[in-house]
Amino acid sequence: MKVAIVHDWLTSYGGAETFVELILRIYPDADIYTLVYDKKRIGSHFLTNKIYTSPLQKIPFAPRMYTKLLSFMPKAIESFDFSGYDLVICSSSCCAKGVITPPSVPQIAYIHTPMRYAWDLFFEYQKRSNVIVRHFMNKWMSGIRQWDYISSQRIDTIAANSEYIARRIKKYWNRDAVVIYSPVNTRRFFPADFHHEDFYVAFSRLVPYKRMDLAVQACRKLGRKLIVIGSGPDDKKLKKLAAGCSTITFTGRVSDEILRTYLQTCRALIFCAEEDFGLIPLETQACGRPVIAFAKGGACETVVPDKTGVFFKEQTSDCVAEAIMKFESLDDSGAFEGAAIAEHAKTFSEERFITDFKAVVSSTIKRVTGDVNL
Repeated sequence: MKVAIVHDWLTSYGGAETFVELILRIYPDADIYTLVYDKKRIGSHFLTNKIYTSPLQKIPFAPRMYTKLLSFMPKAIESFDFSGYDLVICSSSCCAKGVITPPSVPQIAYIHTPMRYAWDLFFEYQKRSNVIVRHFMNKWMSGIRQWDYISSQRIDTIAANSEYIARRIKKYWNRDAVVIYSPVNTRRFFPADFHHEDFYVAFSRLVPYKRMDLAVQACRKLGRKLIVIGSGPDDKKLKKLAAGCSTITFTGRVSDEILRTYLQTCRALIFCAEEDFGLIPLETQACGRPVIAFAKGGACETVVPDKTGVFFKEQTSDCVAEAIMKFESLDDSGAFEGAAIAEHAKTFSEERFITDFKAVVSSTIKRVTGDVNL
């Protein structure tokens, strides 16, 4: 069976790219189609697969400035020809799901999120943008939304990474989606001896919507030790918030081994973002440690209240501080058992994902082609 995997862009290696690698475990010989490809930043990943890029690749510096090319992406993603394939799988948080496939070629789109800057976060992005960017957002976004909706109607099967995203797909595209939870890599994240130390961890890219500032402010207010792991444009802002506070440490980016050690030995992860799925809370639970999370988004589907973590209802430092105090009271009473937390995380294993995904592929092929032997 000849398979194509379509991914928005290959410009850095992160969570979305690990998903592509997971699909390649099922279809190792699949070809990869993407808008732009930065071979240097992707490194040794995907070297054994053919990678096809769109006409946007020819624009100077496109792999670095691709976010500025949104208005050109629909035409570019529709330029790929899939007439020689038996199956097309799209990994999409932007335009990848908008490819055009022949009626006889099944198309499955795994949606990490409908493009947020076109829909529910449009006004937030607009507020953070300068006058020139706002002008073009207002000029182009209506057309982008129309294309986004229209292109969603030609997908044979839509899979969502969470119930939260399935609801957004229904709202913006009026399509039903089957939920296949994103998996956690339990070979990379696993418990140690269930011993923990007296510090909290906040781990993510340091960007505004992650709301790392809430964890910093809450821990500063309570005098708690906090390890901030990650890098990004909010680095200076967050360090300024923590200035003079000896209990808050910034590590920048760290190796997988160091990250895993922090997650295995922290008292808990503090997770303040509203995420589509939120893999970091699940990775922490796979290490046997609980999570203090914002009660919105995908975390609500992976964290079990008072068993694998606690929630706070508002994105304010006061609410985070209150949640930390509640967590500590429960933790002191023995509410959080490391072994049970790790076992819960295993229900989101890669093996479970592969089984569920294969079942969706099989049913889609049978429905579209009538052939159960592909």
